[in-house]
Amino acid sequence: MPDKQQLLHLVFGGQLIRPDSQEFVDPNKLHIVGIFPNYDAAVKAWRGATGATIDDAHMRYFIVHLHRLLDPTGGHDHDHDHDH
Repeated sequence: MPDKQQLLHLVFGGQLIRPDSQEFVDPNKLHIVGIFPNYDAAVKAWRGATGATIDDAHMRYFIVHLHRLLDPTGGHDHDHDHDH
């Protein structure tokens, strides 16, 4: 059994339309760095990815707290538009 609680985090990024936005130029070309077992590991991966693209102001990487989204009780309502 692991010593620490498993708190999954996703690190991903891509080219933004504008440096001050969170909208990607092409969501089909996002760079998925990986899923990590805890925040510390995710931050290390995020730093590596951001360091490699530091000269491109339009490239931005994010850390998503997957463990907060994996709520088996469905604690949050999500509205999604689906094309049928």
